[in-house]
Amino acid sequence: MLSHVIPPPRGYTKVPNGLVRQSRLGSDAKILVMYVQGLPEGDRDKALSEHARDLHFTGRRYQKAKTELVASGYLHEKRETVAGGRWRTVQVFSNFPLTDDQAARLRAGVPADGYELVSTGPVPTAHFPTVGAPSGPVVGGLLPADEELGKNESHPPTEAGSGDGEQDGQGEPEEPEEPEGADGEASEEASEGLLEEPSDGPEVAVAERVLLSLRHEQRQLHLGVREARTLAGLAAEWLRRGVTAADLRRALCSGLPVEGVRTAVGFLAHRLREKLPAAPESVPAPQPPPPPPALIACAGPGEEHMFRPHVPWATTCGPCHREEQRAFWADALARADEAPEPPPWRERFAAVAEGGAVSGTDTEGGAPGRSAP
Repeated sequence: MLSHVIPPPRGYTKVPNGLVRQSRLGSDAKILVMYVQGLPEGDRDKALSEHARDLHFTGRRYQKAKTELVASGYLHEKRETVAGGRWRTVQVFSNFPLTDDQAARLRAGVPADGYELVSTGPVPTAHFPTVGAPSGPVVGGLLPADEELGKNESHPPTEAGSGDGEQDGQGEPEEPEEPEGADGEASEEASEGLLEEPSDGPEVAVAERVLLSLRHEQRQLHLGVREARTLAGLAAEWLRRGVTAADLRRALCSGLPVEGVRTAVGFLAHRLREKLPAAPESVPAPQPPPPPPALIACAGPGEEHMFRPHVPWATTCGPCHREEQRAFWADALARADEAPEPPPWRERFAAVAEGGAVSGTDTEGGAPGRSAP
């Protein structure tokens, strides 16, 4: 693709590359951020919905853009009570993602870590006429305090470049300091035990790439190539213990101190040491399967043949056993067919009744012939 870009000499808005390349924001949300950023200071004291209405963003279109800005940290809202028992919503809008703590500081008028409040000039006094020379509007909203003014490179620096230290304006990497929440021994261990070249291996290469990619998740965890190579040995041990690259990145980027990280290499060295997971337990080797039963001679008819019994008491193979069962039940069925059928119940009942009557007649006839005692 061929491109021809002419930078405007005036009347432009400086937009961060991170906002333009943000994949979680739609085009409407990006246009809304750039529109509000390019307004003069006096024209920005309106609700975000009114600015969106000026761009003809209404209804579902505005709600979708607002949801994306809130989810990405560009917009923070807080409801608070005012005099008279009424409620109002205070919106903090920025051209760079802010955490909840940074938004609370900006809402209170205190500069957040890494940011500065943009002032519009000297505050006018109550005298008339107003004291002080007029000043032009300051465009751009909240800008990072450490933003490097000067030539804007269109291509971002590569992660594996050899000049990270020189690009940041530093000749040599800083000495690791004590991270937040750690004691003084963590810095000494990081400087003595970690400043050595790690051994080569696939885990070391993957760990180095994970450490270099932390800058995309948290700006304050920016590492140079030499610093990442120094910590790659500790990070590789996590991978050897079964931790995936995504879980390692999540463990290093989550739960950062509220007051910020003073030195990335010291903080990461302490976290890699203290949160190192336990080594996986050795799984015992599975028991070998039992040996198959020995071959025995079948006791069935026919030629002699061998088989493996599935139970210890088996003496015939499967086909011979089925043939024996078939012959046994055929013989039982034949014997059942040869047996006479029992007479019906009526005949049996009549035979029983006749037998009782004959027995009673014999008893009465034999009584008169008896001699008297």
